[in-house]
Amino acid sequence: MANLIRKNVYFSFILTILRLYLGLQWIQAGWGKMTGNFDASGFLISAVKQSTGEHPSVQTWWADFLKCLVVPNIDLFNLLVPWGEFLVGIGLILGTFTTFSALMGFVMNFSYMFSGATSTNPQMVLIEIVIMIAGFNSGKIGLDRWIIPLIKKKVLLLKRQKTFDIDAA
Repeated sequence: MANLIRKNVYFSFILTILRLYLGLQWIQAGWGKMTGNFDASGFLISAVKQSTGEHPSVQTWWADFLKCLVVPNIDLFNLLVPWGEFLVGIGLILGTFTTFSALMGFVMNFSYMFSGATSTNPQMVLIEIVIMIAGFNSGKIGLDRWIIPLIKKKVLLLKRQKTFDIDAA
């Protein structure tokens, strides 16, 4: 099944539809935060509060991470979250560094779920997993079709140059 997802040309069309849907979700979320008065402090304080009680929906280790690292740097996270969401959306829609964009979306979705928010996050995670498993095929109908081979070519040239430099020394 994984081989079908990674190599089948027809599956690249399905991946493109999934990518466009997911990218649109991320762009809308990021743009809404960028143009609104986004402040994650209320969400984070609520997440920390949800880490107590008999059946906490937020794990203690995550609440400690939020209290010690995120809340003290809230201004930075208020900037990173909207831009991160928006850029993940752009990457997915354009098919540029597609698997990396899906990975970053995956990380953000899990951060939200760790903080007690469910919403569409599990659905988005499943789509992101499929995109990451598909690898290059997920961005084949996108800019990755040209960018990835160009990067591979440059890396190969750099490796050859290093080998030449070592042999010449």
